[in-house]
Amino acid sequence: MQIPLAYGRGTLEIDLPEDRTTVIEPRDEPGLKDERAAIYAALDAPVQMAPLREQAIRGKRVTIVHSDITRPMPNERVIPWLLEYLEASGVRREDITLLNALGTHRPNNRTELEQMLTPAVVANYRCVNHEPHNDDACVAFGTTRTGVPALINRHLVDADIRIITGFIEPHFFAGFSGGPKGIMPGVAALKTVQSNHGVHNIGDRRATFGVTVGNPIWEEMRDIALRIGPSFLLNVSLNHHRQITGVFAGDLIAAHRVGTEFVRASAMQKVPGQFDIVITTNSGYPLDMNLYQSGKGMRAAELVVRDGGLIIMAAECREGIPAGSPHDQLIRSVPDGEALLAKLAEPGFTFAEQWAGQIQALIQRRAEIQLHSALDEDTVRAAHLIPCRDIAGTVRARLQSDTRIAVLPQGPMTIPYVSVN
Repeated sequence: MQIPLAYGRGTLEIDLPEDRTTVIEPRDEPGLKDERAAIYAALDAPVQMAPLREQAIRGKRVTIVHSDITRPMPNERVIPWLLEYLEASGVRREDITLLNALGTHRPNNRTELEQMLTPAVVANYRCVNHEPHNDDACVAFGTTRTGVPALINRHLVDADIRIITGFIEPHFFAGFSGGPKGIMPGVAALKTVQSNHGVHNIGDRRATFGVTVGNPIWEEMRDIALRIGPSFLLNVSLNHHRQITGVFAGDLIAAHRVGTEFVRASAMQKVPGQFDIVITTNSGYPLDMNLYQSGKGMRAAELVVRDGGLIIMAAECREGIPAGSPHDQLIRSVPDGEALLAKLAEPGFTFAEQWAGQIQALIQRRAEIQLHSALDEDTVRAAHLIPCRDIAGTVRARLQSDTRIAVLPQGPMTIPYVSVN
C-alpha cells in the first residue's frame, strides 16, 4: 500500500505491506466554511469573558502574542482579521504591538515576519520579537517551583489588553499547545523556561500528550501565565491542510479547555496493541524544519512501539539540528544518550534546550530510532541516531512472519494509545 508521509513542504511516498500495516491518523475535520466570520463570532461571544469589542476601547494599549515561524498557525489570515476587528472597535493602530512568541527559539527576520503576518501588517504595525536571553526585557512575577525568577516579556505585561493567539494540538510534554503556553514559555525568559522544562518535570510520567491536569509542566505554565493578570485567548484548531476547524476565544484557561476537548476528540486514536515498527513524521513543514523539534514525532511513536522495537522518523530538517544551537552543542558533547542523561542528572547542571536531548534519550531506552532526513549521515550519527536512506527498504529488511507496522503520517497531530480492552 502507498502511504504519503508529511515531509517538508510536500509528502514522501512509501510502499508497505497492506496486510500488516496500520495507518493511524487524526479524524479528518472539515475546514470552516467562513473562517473570518467564525473568528468574529468567537470574539463577540467569548467563553467566560466580555466580548472583545467591549474591551477594545480607544486609547487602550493592546499587545497581541502570535506564534513564530516554526509553527503552522495561519497567522497570515488570523492576525489581519483580528487587527481589522480591533480597529473597527476603536483601537488605534499606534496602540497595537505584535509580539512574536519565540519561546527559546531564534528571532525571526523581517522576511519571515512578512511571510507569517503579511507584508502589509509588518509595514503598518509595531512588530517585535520576544527576547528570551534579555532579562531586562521582562518583568518578574514571583518564582518557579525551583526558585528561579518567573520572567515575562514587558510588552505583554504593560498592555491594557493582552490577546494570546495560537493553535491547539497535542504536545509531547505540555499536554496540548495553545492557551497559557503562548505566555509561558512563549514570551518567558530563558531561565524561566529552563526551570519549567527541567529534568525532573520532563521525566514525570504525567508530562505527556493529552494531559494537562496533574501535568507539572502545564500546571506551572498556567500558574505563571495567570500572575500577569487577565489575558484574552484566541486559539484555533487546524486540519492537515492548515484550514481552521474550530475557534476558541475568551478566558485563557476556560476557552483553552473547550479547545483541548475538541482537539482530543479528533486527535486521540485507539489501537489494539503495540507495534514492532512505528513510522512517524513531525507533521511536515514548518514543524520538521530542524531536528530539535522532531522529538514530538518520536514521542508520538513511542506511545505504541513495543519495548525493543524500531521507530523510523521522517523529518526533512532543512535547517539542520540546527548547527551551533544549544541542542546541537549538548548532544555533541556526549558519546550517546545514556551519557547525556547522566550529565543532566548532575546536581546543578542545566543547559538551554536540554529537554529535546533528554526526551530522545529516554525514548531510546525503549526503542531504536532511525532518521530519514536531508541531513548528512555524519550529522545524524552525531545526534545519536541511525541514518535511514530508504524507509520501505528498512522495513522489508526487518520483516518477520508476525511483524506489526504502524504509520503516523501526520506525526504528533495524532495521539495513538493502546486499548486495554
